[in-house]
This record gives sequence, structure tokens and C-alpha cells, in this order.
Amino acid sequence: MAEPRIGIYGLGTMGAALALNMAESGIDIAVSNRSEGAIAEFMARAEPFADRVTAQATLEALIAALPTPRLLLAMIPSTAPMDGFLEQVIPLLAPGDTVIDAGNADFHATRARSTRLAEHGLHFVGLGVSGGEEGARHGPSMMFGGSEESWAGLKPILSRIAAQFDGAPCADRMGPDGAGHFVKTVHNGIEYADMQMIAEIYDLLRHGAGLAPAAIGQQFARWNDGPLESYLFEITGKVLSYDDPLGGGPMVDAILDRAGQKGTGRWTAIEAVTLGQSATMIEGAVAARAWSAEKALREVAGGALGSERAGFAPDMEELEAALLAARILEYAQGFRILAAASEEYGWQLDFARIAEIWRAGCIIRARLLDDISGAFRESPPEGQLFLAPRFAPVLARGIPALRRLVSEAIAAGYPLPVLGAALGFWDTLRQPRGTAALIQAQRDFFGRHGFDRVDGRDAHHGPWWD
Repeated sequence: MAEPRIGIYGLGTMGAALALNMAESGIDIAVSNRSEGAIAEFMARAEPFADRVTAQATLEALIAALPTPRLLLAMIPSTAPMDGFLEQVIPLLAPGDTVIDAGNADFHATRARSTRLAEHGLHFVGLGVSGGEEGARHGPSMMFGGSEESWAGLKPILSRIAAQFDGAPCADRMGPDGAGHFVKTVHNGIEYADMQMIAEIYDLLRHGAGLAPAAIGQQFARWNDGPLESYLFEITGKVLSYDDPLGGGPMVDAILDRAGQKGTGRWTAIEAVTLGQSATMIEGAVAARAWSAEKALREVAGGALGSERAGFAPDMEELEAALLAARILEYAQGFRILAAASEEYGWQLDFARIAEIWRAGCIIRARLLDDISGAFRESPPEGQLFLAPRFAPVLARGIPALRRLVSEAIAAGYPLPVLGAALGFWDTLRQPRGTAALIQAQRDFFGRHGFDRVDGRDAHHGPWWD
């Protein structure tokens, strides 16, 4: 039995998938879990790779089995359980060892934990892992946040188990401390917006155009053969093709219209506002999930206010153009948040590289990311994706289509929290002079907050104070 290169603690769905991925990829591992039953279950699944896997009954034994400097990956909830885990392991580790948090985590907590472990000479890594169980098992996209020294130790392992795109691993170091977890958070925010955008189009096609779910699924499959190609369009086409095996009829009709959320989309919206980069499309998606949870209220409101909506006759080519434009704006908002955080925390994020590691393995993988990476390497004006020359012809066609889609759909009574926000974002940023002058005047009137004059004169209050 070879000496393990890395230890994995936590053999739930994602932890077990990552461990099996490593073992199958030829990496010697040691594993453990709080409950022994999960260890036995995992070892049965890992039987084809038994010569590369050792199991330890306790966390202490797992750490003792690792060579120094140790690499210890934890796949446990990144809240109080992670802090409790660190309380246990810090006394058992030695300077130079690395602890990796591979779950979704608030990057502020990751930064604090990084500082805490550094006081003991230890490295702490916040590793964003995207792709769900299937990705973790066969090749995820991974966003590493931590020291260059810890990256040097983990790079050979992560590069081997990561998804590959054109022969390159979809894993890289984003920056120090919380950079990896922050990039993963924004990835999830974009994911929220993409999913809600798809749901809005489904609503229009199902209830406006009267198409059956299977027919809508076929349309998403056709779109997925073109510039909108992406994992989410692919699975939407498949999901809508299924019938309910228990009750008959479309499977989607058997599912309660109430969506959950684990918090990463909300974190993205909060951090966007904190950084002064309100990401309205992501915020709209988070709001839509919150409203979906109010099922009882919506049923009462539908009866009291009426839920009738007019028909909607879509042009599929127009919808494709509108969706492509909205998707560019969706990514633009996400990268604006990343840019603001990079400046705030001194991370020096490489936006082109981020786009590249999202091209395979992750939930938001899409053909568009090739162009996004290229756009950033060409240094778009003001660093803004929506100003990139390569997107100009796409937006020139897509924005008018998006405008017609939003205006007609809203007039017919369909909610578009994400697609509507995309148009609002576009129309706001293309106005050289906006509406904030009046707001500044109001603030000065009721609170004497002052303002800057366009002519630069040294007079910062209005005549209402004379």
C-alpha cells in the first residue's frame, strides 16, 4: 500500500465523489468520516481502487497517516462544523501543513480562518468546487484560494482530477485567502440568474404560446446546438422531455413550484451591494426564489387579484438573440462583482482565466465563455464585457430583440425579474446623464447632504438652504 498523498475527511455525497475521483485518477488517498458507517459504505464503493485507498476510523488516525507536509481536505458544512473541525485539527498538525475547505463557504469566514491558521504556521485553502456530484466524481471545475506554497502542493492533484477543456485542467489558483470561495460564490450567483432566465422563457412558451413541455424541451435542445450551448440549456431540454412515472403527464407538472436555495446566490447579491456593484439580474433571481417560497400567499393573491395572462406569440430566432444578449449582460454583472472584490481585497483576479476554468465541469459551462475569455484577453474598454468589440454585433441584434420580448411579455402580464433587469441594466449604463442629480437634490433638501456641481464650482448646497 502506497503512502497517501492527501487525506479526505467527510464522505457525504460530494466528499465521496471527490475521493473516488482521486483514487480512480491514480492518487493515493486516506479517508475518514465522523460516522463509521459512511466509511464502510465508501470503502465498498472504492473496492476497484482498493490499492490506492486506506480508511482510518478517527480524524486523529487520518492525520497521523499522512506524510508531511500534510494535505487534509474537509468536505463538511462550512459553518460551525468547520470551526469545530479546525479546533480539533490545529493541535494535531505541524507548521507547513494545509487544510482545505472544499465546501461552499462565506469568503469572509474563509479569510478569517486563513488568518487563524497562519498564526500556527498552517495554510488554509478555500476551494470552490463546481459541477455537483457528477462533476466531483468525474471532473469538476475548481477555484483555489490560498497561498502559493499550498497551491504548489495541491496543483498536481487538482489538475489531475479536474475537468479538462482542450487538454487544459479547469482548476487554478484565483488568489490568496477567500479568493477561491468568492469566485465560486459569484459563479453560483450567475447560475441563479441563468436558471431563472430559463424559467422565465419556459413560462412564456408554456403559458403564453401554449406549447407542451416536451415541445419546449425540444426547442431548448435546438438552442443548445447553437451559440446558446450550455449545460443548463442541455439539461432543461432533457428535464422537459420526461413524464411523471407515478401519475402520468409531464414530470415538471408534478413538481411543487417552490424553489430552495442554499445561500450562495444571496451571498452574491449581498456582496455586490456591499461593493457598490448591484447585480440586478442575480438579485432578481434571488428574489424570484424567495417569492416562490410564498406558495400559500400566491394562491390567495391569484384568487383576489386575478391570475389571467394574455397569449404570447414568440419568434424563436428573436428569443435566441434576446437570450444571448441577456446572457452576456448576466456574465458582465458577475465579472463586475469580481472586479470590485479583486480591487477591494488586492486579489488581482485573472478574469480571462476564470472564464476558462468555467468552460467545463461546472454548472454554468457554456460556449459563450470562450468569447468571454477572449474578450478579457483583448482588454475591453473600461474592463466591461458589454463594451467588448467582439460582442458589439451580438448585442446590436440581441438588445432590440430583448426589448421587444420584455415589453410584450410584461404587457401580457408575465413576470420577468431577470430578463427585465437585464434591460434595465443596459438602459441605465448607456445614459451619459442619468437621474441621480434629482436624487442628490432631494438628499440635500431633507438632510443637507450636499452634492457636486457639474461646473466644479465650490457650492455644494442648493438655494433651498439660503
